[in-house]
Amino acid sequence: MILRCIAGAAVLGVLALTGCGVIPADPDHTLDRVRATKVLRLGASDNPPLVVVEDTADAPTGSEPDLARGFAERLGVEVEWVVGGESELVGKLEDGEVDMIVGGLLKSSPWEKRASLTRPYATTDGPDGIERKHVMAVPLGENAMLSELERYLDEVAP
Repeated sequence: MILRCIAGAAVLGVLALTGCGVIPADPDHTLDRVRATKVLRLGASDNPPLVVVEDTADAPTGSEPDLARGFAERLGVEVEWVVGGESELVGKLEDGEVDMIVGGLLKSSPWEKRASLTRPYATTDGPDGIERKHVMAVPLGENAMLSELERYLDEVAP
């Protein structure tokens, strides 16, 4: 009887959560804003060959900017590039000035407490022979944005 009550309470809890809105959700509505404004503000940090920034006036090149452009295309939005160092871009992510970061970020990134990192979408061998797991970043807690990006990466990443 007790187990049935616990199970019933768990089901009611899940139903209550789904009644509150769409799960996963973005508390700051990042994905909704990107779709509404038709602009993905994309931070890019130079990290060849994954992200190559030759001139801050030009769009970055490399496999990660290509993936990011594909994600923007899937959302039906344009990309507005913001080039900078990782630390600067993470600050802009926290301040709501960028929606996503590419830059050869690693799963073992020091930014995991300040940004939501995707599941690793690719691995490379580092110069020390140790495998590196690559991720991208979105604002901390923006789970709808993170989920949408991860679904895209699951479909297209090598």
